[in-house]
This record gives sequence, C-alpha cells and structure tokens, in this order.
Amino acid sequence: MKHAVIIAHPNPRSLTCSAGATYAEAVRALGHQAIVRDLYQLGFDPCLKAAEIPGAPGYAVGDDAQEERRLLADADVFAFIYPLWFNAPPAMLKGYVERVFSMGFGYGPVARGTEPLLEGRKLITFSFSGAPESWVRDSGALPALMTLFDLHLSAVTGLNVLDHKHTGGIVPGITEEAVAEVLAAVSTAVRETFNSDRASAG
Repeated sequence: MKHAVIIAHPNPRSLTCSAGATYAEAVRALGHQAIVRDLYQLGFDPCLKAAEIPGAPGYAVGDDAQEERRLLADADVFAFIYPLWFNAPPAMLKGYVERVFSMGFGYGPVARGTEPLLEGRKLITFSFSGAPESWVRDSGALPALMTLFDLHLSAVTGLNVLDHKHTGGIVPGITEEAVAEVLAAVSTAVRETFNSDRASAG
C-alpha cells in the first residue's frame, strides 16, 4: 500500500510537520510505502490559474500540478496533515486540492456532470488547533470542516474517508511530553487503521 503524506505547515519544526514525519515512519514500519509532499518546503504555488479552470479556453493543468499528479498517481491512501487556521485548512492545502485533485485526476467529465476517478482509494486526516478539541467539536467547527472538505472531496473524487483525527490545545510552549503524546497517538492511529479490515474495504 502506498501513502501520499501531504503536509501543510510553513514551519518545518512544527508539531504538524513532526506528525507528518511520524505518519510516514509508522506506515513504513508496517511495510507500506510513503511519499511525503511537504507543500511549503516544496514551494508549491496554491493559486489556481485561469487556464486551469475546467472549461476555460486553452484549458491546461500547470506543469507543477501535473508533476504532483504523476507522483500521486499510484497512491492508495492520501493523508492530509495540517493545522486549522480560522477553522479551516491553510490556503496552501486548499489550493493544492484545487489544482491537483481537479478534473483529470480527481474526477472526469461526463455528459451530465462528473465521474469520480479515485474510487477505491482512501483519505485520512490529522488536523491540529490551538483551540481546545472540545471547543472545536462542540462549536460545530470540526463537523462543518469535515462536511465542506473531507466529505465533499469524497463525493467528488470517490475517495473513501477513513478517519479525521483532530487534536486541540497545540499552543506555543507546549511541553515535550505533550508533543510526544500527540505523536504517539498518530502512530497508534496508523497501526489501528491500517491493520484493520476497515482500511482494506473499498
């Protein structure tokens, strides 16, 4: 099984980036493959171009987005790892989805709409916030995010949403012990998810 680990945080020393590295290490320990796409470190341009809008005159996907599609073409699992900013993914990740998971990769055109192209593949998300996890859930912020981002992406592309793990209380000055606990939880989630029948279900 091949995992595309897609990380969106500008600070390589952030807990988000550490969680991405931990995820990759955990799946490799299971004998799986992992390709890591650290979007800020790659300098990916998240801005959708006019010519990349389906139906636009001269429609064409940019070379950088085409390269991402090539690298992700045989991925079985897409792992999104990001912080919540204003209760949403960073613009970097949103732009990556708009440019890479759009027509020709995530879906294709049909007579009366679109056809999912990623059916049988899987999506798992790890998100982090400064706000307490209880507030993010109880305020409706997390359910709204999952509806607008996870479930909509699934509906359009055919991806099977495995899980969305959210951790709150990630603030400056967080202790090393707390960081270690979060990273251990990521490793545990990987083992539990990908050693189960749920991960192999279509």
